[in-house]
Amino acid sequence: MERRKFFKQIFKWGAGLGILSGLYSWQVEPFWLEFVRVQMPVKNLPKDLVGKTIMQISDIHIGNSFDYQYIIESFKQAQSLHPDFVVYTGDYVSYEDDSQFGQLKEVLAHAVTGSKGTVAVLGNHDYGIHYEEERVALRIAGLLSEVGIKVLRNESVIMNEMHFIGIDDMWGVNFDPEKAMNQLQEGKPTIVLCHNPDVCDLPIWGNFQGWVLSGHTHGGQVKPPFLPPPLLPVENRKYTAGVIDLEDGRSLYINRALGCLLQVRFNVRPEITLFTLTQKD
Repeated sequence: MERRKFFKQIFKWGAGLGILSGLYSWQVEPFWLEFVRVQMPVKNLPKDLVGKTIMQISDIHIGNSFDYQYIIESFKQAQSLHPDFVVYTGDYVSYEDDSQFGQLKEVLAHAVTGSKGTVAVLGNHDYGIHYEEERVALRIAGLLSEVGIKVLRNESVIMNEMHFIGIDDMWGVNFDPEKAMNQLQEGKPTIVLCHNPDVCDLPIWGNFQGWVLSGHTHGGQVKPPFLPPPLLPVENRKYTAGVIDLEDGRSLYINRALGCLLQVRFNVRPEITLFTLTQKD
């Protein structure tokens, strides 16, 4: 009888722990924002940019899958850090229909912008159903532009001595990485933005040695302790989150996402990244 009571108690504890873990994954961690600080050594960085900051925001996924007032509150927190540059790396909506345009406009009224410049690239979800709707991408790019965010669609721009190259989304209909990387200017401090980190494995990079900033993976969004995340939307399974040395002079950073497709996270907190610029020998 004592043994039966023991196993019955273990079952109750296990069920209770499962319920608590489910509530935590649903109601706590998806809204438990972490500001991650990273040193960013950049070649040819001018002295007057040493110590300046680049903030990366990725994958806000505005739509009906979670309460996006949390994104607005996160933007307000981010504004208090007064970043010099801000980069957005795609997936502004979880597109279902055109109502997402109004929802995104509401959120972008609180968009974080940098005192020295703000740039963005599009993600796969910004191309609508099946990632094939150019009109959706154009509308989202227009909404970003209205609040001072320069959208780079296989384009580059120099802002206050920093050169940004933006590659359009790998799964979208406007993907042209060769066009983007042909705009690389030797001797300029350069950051490349691309939503999907699998772009890093394409033979397009030439002599580029610097930082590539991506999102897309959400860090897997659910990650068992001490194990890799079971679900990643990339071919290269080493592309999960954080800093990855590509061992050819490039450094990749994958942001864990601020929003989520489904309101569940475990062991992968939402993130806004703040890079501090330093000179690289």
